[in-house]
Amino acid sequence: MARSILTPQCVGWQRDLPGPGETPVVKPSLKESGPNHVDDTYLELSRRSSSVRGVLLFAVIITGYCAVVEMPGVIFRTLLRAFASINQDVLFNLVIGLFAMALCAWISVLMYRTDVTQPRDLPIRFNRLRRKIYVYGFHMVWWKPFSHWYVTTASYDWDDVRAEVWEQWGASSSGTLMIKWGVSIAIVKPGTNEVIERFPLSTYNKDLDNLWAYVCTYMQQGPDALPPCDIEPRDANDVPAYNLALRWAPLVEWPEAMDIESRSAP
Repeated sequence: MARSILTPQCVGWQRDLPGPGETPVVKPSLKESGPNHVDDTYLELSRRSSSVRGVLLFAVIITGYCAVVEMPGVIFRTLLRAFASINQDVLFNLVIGLFAMALCAWISVLMYRTDVTQPRDLPIRFNRLRRKIYVYGFHMVWWKPFSHWYVTTASYDWDDVRAEVWEQWGASSSGTLMIKWGVSIAIVKPGTNEVIERFPLSTYNKDLDNLWAYVCTYMQQGPDALPPCDIEPRDANDVPAYNLALRWAPLVEWPEAMDIESRSAP
């Protein structure tokens, strides 16, 4: 397999997609979701952080119950036995009980924050008149659920944008095969192939090449060159009423100056 011309290389790299000035080789299309917004000035695409937002919130109930109700009861009964007869088995059970309670609490906080703390959407805007992209992101460290997670925003020149298809294989704790794939956007130093920033454009999209072709076609030719989309555009903050995790999640709020710039002509 050929290697990417970009350095450092994307983890799980499969192939590079056409550059920002190259003609797409596949038909542009959006089949999984419609754009948040599209007109002659800018295109906004959704980058939902997860397609299963809300599921973890229900799992929190189970792990939280174990951490707050079940495990303290087990520890209390173990302590009573320890006072009655101290032996290695009782002490070992006590340590295991404390560890299990701490683990359940850690998992509960992690799942809650993952489901609720992230913004409702992580949109990306492509302004064809300014030839810039604007990225709404979120910084999180999954193994540090008690740390500070925060929103990030940035803008980049369209000419410095590159796109890559990636695929990663792994296995769950039960041995089940897990496969992830998607398109990453890399930002390079002007005139070089040195990557200074990389972030996802889409994950689990079935039409990876077509999605990037959609973006390139818009930036090169405008909205009139795009195929019609059966899905109506929607606001990034428009979420289903039944999804509590998304309803409790923070609204997408661009910095005022960037919001105005990303939606206007030079």
